[in-house]
Formats: sequence, C-alpha cells, structure tokens
Amino acid sequence: MTQTADIVIIGSGIGGASLAHSLAPSGLRIVILERGDHLKDSPQARDDRAIFQKGFYRSSEEWLGTDCESFLPGNYYYVGGNSKFFGAVMYRYRREDFAPRPHMDGASPGWPMSYEDLSPWYDAAESIFRVRGSVAGDPTEPAHAKPYAYPPVPDEPAIAAVRRRLEKAGIHPAALPLSIDIDAWLKRAPTGWDAFPNTGAGKIDAEVGPLASALTHPNVSLVTGASVTRLETDEAGRRVVAAIYVKDGAEQRISADRFAVAAGAVQSAALLLRSPSKAHPTGLANSSDQLGRNFMNHNTTAMLTIDPFAANTSVYQKTIAFNDFYNADNDDGAPLGNVQLLGHITGNILKANLPFPAPTWVARLIARYAYGWFLTSEDLPNPESRVMVRDNRIVMHWIRSNMRAHEALITKTRAVMRKAGFPIVLTHTFGRKTTSHQCGTARMGSDPQTSVVDLDCRSHDVENLYITDASVLPTSAAVNPALTIAALAIKAGSAISRG
Repeated sequence: MTQTADIVIIGSGIGGASLAHSLAPSGLRIVILERGDHLKDSPQARDDRAIFQKGFYRSSEEWLGTDCESFLPGNYYYVGGNSKFFGAVMYRYRREDFAPRPHMDGASPGWPMSYEDLSPWYDAAESIFRVRGSVAGDPTEPAHAKPYAYPPVPDEPAIAAVRRRLEKAGIHPAALPLSIDIDAWLKRAPTGWDAFPNTGAGKIDAEVGPLASALTHPNVSLVTGASVTRLETDEAGRRVVAAIYVKDGAEQRISADRFAVAAGAVQSAALLLRSPSKAHPTGLANSSDQLGRNFMNHNTTAMLTIDPFAANTSVYQKTIAFNDFYNADNDDGAPLGNVQLLGHITGNILKANLPFPAPTWVARLIARYAYGWFLTSEDLPNPESRVMVRDNRIVMHWIRSNMRAHEALITKTRAVMRKAGFPIVLTHTFGRKTTSHQCGTARMGSDPQTSVVDLDCRSHDVENLYITDASVLPTSAAVNPALTIAALAIKAGSAISRG
C-alpha cells in the first residue's frame, strides 16, 4: 500500500509530537507513524508492585553492549513515547550550558546557538506542556520573557519541612518546573507520577499536550502499530522518497515531501544506520561519520536520606530541587550538577531496587522515613561513545565521562543532607540500563563535516530530512532534556512552515 503526505513524522514522543503541534496550523498533510499503541488504563497503572517489582510495562526488547552482554534498556513504546512514564520535569538548559566550558575531566563544546536564541521556543514549549513553576529561588534560572503561566505544584507538609531544613543548611531549594495537573493526577489515585504510566490527563506528556493539540487539526493523522524499518531516497541520495513500515504484519510504504525522524536518540540513529544506499553507504545522512556517535546518557545516582525521627507522609513528593553546585562557583571550581527529589519511594518501590533481598515489612519501614533524590551530572560528548547496528540489532558502546564531577556532587550532597539533619544517607549510581536521558547521536552544528543536522534540525546531506528528538542535542547539560527537545522541535516546525 502506498500513502502520500506532505510530511511524515516518525515517532510521537516529545520531539515528534511537538513538531506536529508546531506544524499543524500550516495546513500541511501530516502523518505521524508510531511504533506503539495507546497506553490503556488498567489496575496496574497505579500499582507500585506491578510496575516496579513485576515489570508490567517493561519492554522485552534487548540491546547488546560491546561487552557482548544483552540488557533491557528501559525504553517504552507507546503513543507519547517515553514521556508516558517520565517525571514531568521541564527544565530549561541553563544559560551557561550553551557556551563551551571546562569540566573536571574534559570540556563541554557548547552549542551553535545561545540561550537567548532558544528562549522564545522555550516559552512556546512551556505553554503547550502547561508547565508549573517559578522563576524565583534558583540562582541558575535563566531569564524568562514572562513568568510561568501556572504556579508551582505545591509542596506537601513533609516536603515543606525538608525545604526549610535545606535552607537552614545554606542551600537554595527551588520549585521544580513540572508538567503536571496535580488535581487531575491525584483524582485517579493517590500516588506519585515519577515512573508511573500516565493513563489519563494528569501528566501533561507528549500525547496529552502537543499531540492532542495537533490532532485537533483535520490535516494531522496518527498511525499506530507502525514500525518503520528503513527510509528510501532518490537515486542521487538528496531526498527521502518513502518510509517503509510494518503494520499488522504487512509491509507498507508512505511517500511525502518531507520526513522527520523523532524515534529517540538510539532508535533514530539505528533507523538511519539501517537505511544505507549507494549514495549513503554508511547510513543515511552520515557523510560526517557522526551518526550514532557522541551518545550521552547523564551520570545519575539515587540518594536516600533517612531521618528515623521524621516520617515521610508525602504522596507525590517530587516538587523541589537545588542547583547550588550546578556551575563552577563552588569549592571544586567546576560544574557538578543538579539535585532533585524523586517521586515518593514506597516500600514496594524500595524493595524492587534494593541491592539485597529484604522482607516487605523491612522495605516499608525504611521507606516510611526515607526521602529519595536524583543526582545528575553532565556526560560529555565523545565520538567513540556510540550506537551501532549489527545483524539488525542495536549495539551500545557508552563511554562514561566526567565521573569525578559526579562523585564530587555525591560528596557535597551527602554533606548537605547530613547538615540538614539526615543521619543516614545511602546512594546507588546507575549504569547503562537507566536510559531516560539518552541524547546525542545526530548532533546539531553549523559545519556539515562535524555534525548531522543544522540549526533547524535539517540534515546537512538530505534536503528534506529532519531529526527532531534528543539525537540532535550537542551536549547533555545536567538537567532533564524534555523541554529542550520540545523547544527545538517547535523551532524546526516554524522553519518548515516558513518554507
């Protein structure tokens, strides 16, 4: 079967949905191809044991490490992509993230644009994701043209007490920017949202926000269960002419004037690497040899702070963060990273993540007095850290970087927490299976010899091909990338609409 469109978007996650939202008013015939189906509601959607212990929603897809060990990467394939399970944190990259700067173990190369260039697109992204937040309180918060349209998600009493303890310890806790309608979320069930699936409208994920907006336009359509296997170009290799996908066991073909790949940093790179031709022997849009390279995944650690005299009575917990060690203005003289609350850790969640077997009652007792934190440091781009395809299988070679800075962040945060009155501080540093912040693999840049796409996310090599997901990020920074992905996709949509 052959279908036609003005633009085909592959993937309905943050990047694909935001691009569709940006393009929808143009009148262009837009077809979104999504590998997954809609995430349906079920009793398991708010069951912490089913999600965290039994892996009810876990994909069975395995990737291969260059150590020849297979692993489950923790990606999700539904309408809305990984955002169906995300923590809804919508940070702007800090102004300093756009400029080159040294780190403890290397340097961040900066961006081919400034924060000021992207700021209007951040405004647009915050609007469609209905971000709740405040421009006050965080010394690293970059300038906004206007305040957030919605106030921050309120601290629960136990978290308000933690905020006061951090302030007394000399820290500047600030409201997390969140795409959450807290009343709608809690109406379904009294749980946190971090890593819980969104089966309603409480979490403003890619489906609830930009995709729903796009689909109100009659020129936009969504095809689910459509797994794209390759892209085909004309003989010269200058234009993509069709996307080949499998739906219901049958191979189908769709042609269009333009194509946008937004399947995620790993899957987008893999798709293009699976689409070689005579004109593109090493993968589509890969004359720079940068496709699949510069994979970044953040250095992350979970921290549990425990006060046996202060029970954690919160339900959702995830409302504050601090960036006191984000930039170089600290004792180490180097950027260290971000510290933010995790969603409330229940006994069942804790039991699923303990490095040793423990009875449920023990896990519940610990969780009753525990507060979970997520520490993030920048992973620096390295061309040898990469995604490859062998025998049609994804192969990952992630080379960690900047770990001294991450260890310094752990040390400083542990000291802060003890000063704030938490006598017990436990940590667990994550490895390659934690893939929620994948980025790189198709870096943005002005030079076609060292980058894959230009500043409008268009391929340097293929004139009608765009990449609008985390693949294009030149650096990982040290905050959640979702809002930056959305801003770049909305910016790309504006450029396409202009012609």
